[in-house]
Amino acid sequence: MVKEMKFYDLLGVKPNCTNDELKKAYRKLALKYHPDKNPNEGEKFKLISQAYEVLSNPDKRKIYDDGGEQALKEGPSGGGPGGFSSPMDIFDMFFGGGGRGRRERKGKDVVHQMAVTLEELYNGSVRKLALQKNVVCDSCEANNSISSLFYEGLGGKKGAVERCPNCRGSGMQVRIQQIGPGMVQQIQSVCGECQGQGERINAKDRCKVCLGKKVVRERKVLEVHVDKGMVDGQKITFSGEGDQEPGLEPGDIIIVLDEKEHPVFKRSADNLVMRMELSLVEALCGFNRSIRTLDERDLVISALPGQVFKQGDLKCILNEGMPQYRNPFEKGRLIIQFSVEFPRQLSQDIIPQLESLLPPRPEIIVSDQAEEAVLMDFNPEFEARRQRDQREAYYEDDDNPQGPRGVQCATQ
Repeated sequence: MVKEMKFYDLLGVKPNCTNDELKKAYRKLALKYHPDKNPNEGEKFKLISQAYEVLSNPDKRKIYDDGGEQALKEGPSGGGPGGFSSPMDIFDMFFGGGGRGRRERKGKDVVHQMAVTLEELYNGSVRKLALQKNVVCDSCEANNSISSLFYEGLGGKKGAVERCPNCRGSGMQVRIQQIGPGMVQQIQSVCGECQGQGERINAKDRCKVCLGKKVVRERKVLEVHVDKGMVDGQKITFSGEGDQEPGLEPGDIIIVLDEKEHPVFKRSADNLVMRMELSLVEALCGFNRSIRTLDERDLVISALPGQVFKQGDLKCILNEGMPQYRNPFEKGRLIIQFSVEFPRQLSQDIIPQLESLLPPRPEIIVSDQAEEAVLMDFNPEFEARRQRDQREAYYEDDDNPQGPRGVQCATQ
């Protein structure tokens, strides 16, 4: 009967657990709470390491079982708070002393693009993303001696993996092909026997679950938290959630936000920009307008009679723009760009009345010798295209410059 269960509970094992069960429990918890993966779980990682240090040592385990944690501190190997080794030293010793170097052996990251609306970036949202990923076969891993930092799916029975005799473990086949008298060509290709793995497993010894592939496909549902104020192109990383491969630390799943175009608002940093079209009477005589916000509120804006709005005028409403990322109570501005819709033409009957209401025309003196000109519609894009086509038709290409097309230089 043990006096305390704290260390056993930390590792999730029973007091009569074997050394292999201790190792397996520590490995899973140490990888889960390692500071590289969970920076906020440093204290948990420390407690797990201390528990394993005690229970994996037969002498310390007996002292703990008989007298608890206090007996460890009072014993010759205790020494108070300084009696435990560094959690990182325990981690490195457990994983063969090369934990930090081997952590660089990491699988590929998986990048997914996720379309989000401007409303989701404004209000925040939680989206569920379902995907398929490779997971190291549990049946293979159960046969592992737990001596490695990473999951080591075996693909079959222990000792069933053998070096491919066809490629001698290189994963590549080289064959010589004669292409002429005294001439040969060396062709290298992926070994068909082991599919480039350099090893093979006999069919009768293969794992019944993964069929020797060492990994199985698994459906994974991720909850993607889109925080208020996030921006187009921002990345949300799920560490260690990528495909698993034997001998490699799993890569990350990276979600890249792709902001969809909004019919009303356009984002500019923390500001929102929108266009509002006014009729001529509204621009001259005042108006009342309602704006529906991204969080389903209605804002009423107005202009008093006599307050004239011109084409292209800009106005703003404070604190009605986008929330700031990680500071959502601070918002940018809502910027409104006004455009004035003029009538295409006026009835001749109302022109005298309109002239009587508007300021008089400026008096212009026209010379008797002035020529009358006709105003025509002008399209800048059409004119630029016309001039470009004219230049291309006038000049030859640079490789054969002969002056204007159809015009030859005079010769004597």
